[in-house]
Amino acid sequence: MAIKRWSPSQIVSRQEKFILGRLKRNGKLYAFLRLHRDQLFDGAFQLELEAMYRDTGAGRDAHPPALMAMVVLLQSYAGASDATAVELSLLDLRWQMVLDCLGAVEPVFSQGALFDFRQRLIAANLDRRLLERSYELAQETKAFDPKKLPKSLRVAMDSSPLEGAGRVEDTVNLLAHAGRKIVACAAQLQGWTETRVCREAGCPLLLASSVKAALDLDWSDPDEKASAIPSLIEQLTSLEQWLTARLPAAITRPPLDEHVATLRQIIGQDLEPDPSGSGRLRIRQGVAEDRRVSIEDKEMRHGRKTKSKRFNGYKRHLAIDLDTLLVLSVAVLPANRPEEEAAPRLVADIEAQGLTIDSLYIDRGYINAPIVDEILARRGTIVCRPWLGHNGAHFNKRAFAINMRDRTITCPAGEQQPIILGAKVEFPADTCRACPLRAKCTDAAPGRGRSVAIAENELLQHRLRKQAATAAGRQQLRERVPVEHRQAHTCRRQGRHARYLGSRKNEFDLRRASAISNLEVIQRRLEASANQLTSTISKAA
Repeated sequence: MAIKRWSPSQIVSRQEKFILGRLKRNGKLYAFLRLHRDQLFDGAFQLELEAMYRDTGAGRDAHPPALMAMVVLLQSYAGASDATAVELSLLDLRWQMVLDCLGAVEPVFSQGALFDFRQRLIAANLDRRLLERSYELAQETKAFDPKKLPKSLRVAMDSSPLEGAGRVEDTVNLLAHAGRKIVACAAQLQGWTETRVCREAGCPLLLASSVKAALDLDWSDPDEKASAIPSLIEQLTSLEQWLTARLPAAITRPPLDEHVATLRQIIGQDLEPDPSGSGRLRIRQGVAEDRRVSIEDKEMRHGRKTKSKRFNGYKRHLAIDLDTLLVLSVAVLPANRPEEEAAPRLVADIEAQGLTIDSLYIDRGYINAPIVDEILARRGTIVCRPWLGHNGAHFNKRAFAINMRDRTITCPAGEQQPIILGAKVEFPADTCRACPLRAKCTDAAPGRGRSVAIAENELLQHRLRKQAATAAGRQQLRERVPVEHRQAHTCRRQGRHARYLGSRKNEFDLRRASAISNLEVIQRRLEASANQLTSTISKAA
């Protein structure tokens, strides 16, 4: 396999000038990519991309990696599928101009080539470099005047929901779906039809297009509804016993063992013993921790952005430079993982670029991330809204005076108690019983006094409360708003629903969407600078 270097022409042809002239209002990024493609994919970056391939002399020649990387960007910008991307490279003059193939009568790449390149890019983690190159391009094109930028790096982080691409199902359908996966795999291993496997394994329910319809129950009757799980589990157990007897070796090896493990996972998470003592299983009351919600996408999870907003899938995380509004790094995690788990990955990608965060603007979800302590240790700045204690109609935590220097807390009535970080302060029951403010403070039992929880990071929370109490502090908090705008812009670019199964592929999708977002920022900055220069020259004339 020989690796070709992409060497597009730097001379703007007459036809390209015409196309560029038509892109002054809409599709400006096509023009930007045409004019700056040699800078974006310079020799050093092309060498990195070429390292994904082995030059063995065997096999078909690979498409130039830089060309395919440009296709990946165009695909994100146009929101095109792989098949549509192939057609656009043949039918859209803007695509042909950027890819340096104007007048082509055959596609310059195939769906298979695009799929293969994407897999290689992800495996080599070079989609991260694609995002980083968009940030580096801002410096190379001088889109931002370095003299006007602060010396310190101000970073803001934010997250948003990403609905998963896998089908979300209830317990009965999850069990049936997992069972069908096993049947299909066993049929392939045996060279049989799925009908024969189900007949011999004693699980005819799995042949029905709808298991609920095949059960033929009155789902409004609690007793009949309760019999659904035992009936289905009986046939799934029969299937597993048949596998153990018929395919004892295959059941312990991929791919069959993975499907069996999925079924056992669903049973373990979604079912529990019936408390009636019948020995049967029933649907679990409540939700198991880290519950799987999709058979097709094993990483999708239940998530909650707010108390009322629930979703199934992932959370996408962005870290941006507040002074340039460029995305520095991204991460995609299952929806049930807290924001603080994404912060180390965001920081690692930022530090890989040789950057050090001096000021961090975050919401409360990231406050327990390790980077917070690291920034404070080097006397950096953390900007975040403090946790606000709520206690109904009674005095909340803010009504108590906390002295972090002396490690004491004083209640509204003047009673003082020592505090320990990460522990709960208990005021004496006798003192609280005699207190005239007791009705406004607590409704604890007569033998108990008021208690106040002291966080492990109470010192930081104390600083944040003082910060939010000043006009300058509130202004700092408002400076985080641009990351929410970038998040919304990226959400529109990537879409609210995941394109791929699994967190890693969706992280790739988020990285290229963020790279496009960065390139649009650079394009607007360069255009504004050019317009300003033209205006200045006109006034001088």
